[in-house]
Amino acid sequence: MQLIWFRQDLRIHDHAALWHATQQGSCIALVVLSPEQWKRHQDARIKIDFYLRRLDVLKQQLAQLNIPLIILNVPLWQDLPAEMRSLCQKLQIDMLHANIEVGVNELQRDAQVQQVLEQQQIRVELYHDRSLFPLTSIRNQSNQPYQIYSAFKKKCYERLIQNIPGCYPAIQLQDPLELPAQLTSFDLGKFAVDYKVDHIAQFWPAQDQAAFELLDDFIGEKMAHYKTERDLPAVDGTSRLSPYLNIGILSIRQCMQTLFKDGYFQIDNIGQQTWLDELLWREFYLHTLFDFPRVSRHRPFKENTDKIQWRNAPDDLAAWQQGQTGIPIVDAGMRQMRAIGWMHNRVRMITAMFLCKNLLIDWRLGERWFMQYLIDGDLAANNGGWQWCASTGMDAVPYFRIFNPVSQSQKFDPNGDYIRQWVPELTHLNAKSIHEPYAKNPDLALDYPKPIVDLKASRVRAIEAFKQI
Repeated sequence: MQLIWFRQDLRIHDHAALWHATQQGSCIALVVLSPEQWKRHQDARIKIDFYLRRLDVLKQQLAQLNIPLIILNVPLWQDLPAEMRSLCQKLQIDMLHANIEVGVNELQRDAQVQQVLEQQQIRVELYHDRSLFPLTSIRNQSNQPYQIYSAFKKKCYERLIQNIPGCYPAIQLQDPLELPAQLTSFDLGKFAVDYKVDHIAQFWPAQDQAAFELLDDFIGEKMAHYKTERDLPAVDGTSRLSPYLNIGILSIRQCMQTLFKDGYFQIDNIGQQTWLDELLWREFYLHTLFDFPRVSRHRPFKENTDKIQWRNAPDDLAAWQQGQTGIPIVDAGMRQMRAIGWMHNRVRMITAMFLCKNLLIDWRLGERWFMQYLIDGDLAANNGGWQWCASTGMDAVPYFRIFNPVSQSQKFDPNGDYIRQWVPELTHLNAKSIHEPYAKNPDLALDYPKPIVDLKASRVRAIEAFKQI
């Protein structure tokens, strides 16, 4: 009997571990819910709600394939090896199949489970599924990991020219299996009540069709203009696929197969290339997380930046978290994230750089806050993005390049439409004054805070802090 352990890969199509498991014999599916571990990892309630809604869909899909689903509630991963051993013995499991997860805690968890099960003569097979290319397979001429994105991307292009990774075949219906009722009777609906976010399902439906329609709409309608429109937060110009990639409703291979419909590598327009490059940034950060485990232990990639003297400024941090900094584009982004669990990528960079450069507050506090609110909170991408903005990470922005949030706002939200949507206190202001309402009139009567920091002076302060190391 084969056991397929689903984690951040809640789909039945193009699933490496599931396909391999079904080729070995009859399958039983497993999902482990670990609420205490979620707390330790700062997982957003909205992301957990999305995961549990998707799990309900997956359960129905597996039932149609006659694959029973067992759901275990194991609050902490440290207790998993014993639980897995007991379950595998009850079910007379011959082999456990799962897709590799790259965080250091996840790798340790899997190693411990593997050790315990193999002592019982139960094989454990782990598959590369989350990344486009197997981990450790993209190497430079010295057989070392790439540390510069452009070189990493070039290598990926070379691999894609040779072969676009294909999707796994559809899963076939298996003969029915009868399991003891107590193993399959977990009340998911009751468990999900504690994590339910009432308004969010309308923004992020958990069905396959929602993800497929987003992908098709992006490729067919938006991709041609992606290069110019992806940086405009008031325009629906991005794919919005990150939540679906994050919990595995979509696979990276499906994205590539849709991007290159003819099955071979050909760049037809700048929008297509730009989106491919964004997908490869995701790939870059996944490989970085695996090759340099310190970045998933809250350590900077550039180790000397551990010496930066960050400010202890709880009031400034709270103003940033609540969207009350007096910098409209920053506040709009922070409020958008709290409202729908997602923030436009350009605004993520603006808000992150404002925290760690203008406020000179430790990037790790921002990274943690994002994980607590983002529906697409992914350790590799979130950490990579924050360390890029903080100039502490792999191929990060130079420390002296600091976004001016007002200039960014004027450039990418020229009419202030994005600001008006999320900062209604400023709706009545015109396109010139909405980006910095108090600049020309410090005594303007608004129900909106004045800037908590001087942008020019704080830029100088940040540069000096970095020079000190």
